[in-house]
Amino acid sequence: MVENQVRPWEVLDGRVLDVINRVRREDFVAPEHRQLAFADLCLPLGHGEVMMKPVVEGRVLQALALQPTDRVLEIGTGSGYLGACLATLSAQLISVDIHADFTATATERLRHAGIDNASLVTGEAVKAWRPDGQFDALVATGAVAEIPSRWLAWLKPGGRALVVRGQSPVQRATLLTQEAAGHLHEEGLFETDLPYLIHAEPATRFVF
Repeated sequence: MVENQVRPWEVLDGRVLDVINRVRREDFVAPEHRQLAFADLCLPLGHGEVMMKPVVEGRVLQALALQPTDRVLEIGTGSGYLGACLATLSAQLISVDIHADFTATATERLRHAGIDNASLVTGEAVKAWRPDGQFDALVATGAVAEIPSRWLAWLKPGGRALVVRGQSPVQRATLLTQEAAGHLHEEGLFETDLPYLIHAEPATRFVF
């Protein structure tokens, strides 16, 4: 997967390639999808959610440039695979998902993978749930029409947020960095298309 899919998509960070090699992606998919674990496609998770393509996961991990001392927030636990990679690259991961069955299943998968620096919680992070403290990095695994301003307040100075936003089917992965005096540096990374997080969908437009 690394040599044939991820590396050719400009994922060249050695730590990222190593963690993708070490975390067993096939252990984070449903049994019926196990043979497709390394395919270049989004795998269905239930509730209308999907597991990102391996190449997108690689680009996300590389863009965040995680350090071993970082505290990371993941919005949208999903299968738990990306969280396992995030936790392996950082000091602490907090992952929140609105679906309790996702949280429960991912908790077991992370335990079996021997990852003990991740805390998984069930909550709605677009409008309601609030974390304890701030983070060096934040990543949302589903798309948003607009980035919730409350998320940016959860970043430490110098913190990075990677969010996929825009109108499906042409959305853009964007990296926002919290700079001095509250200024945000914004960098567009690549185009993709993901299901929207619940309560982050575009407003309904009526056509007359």
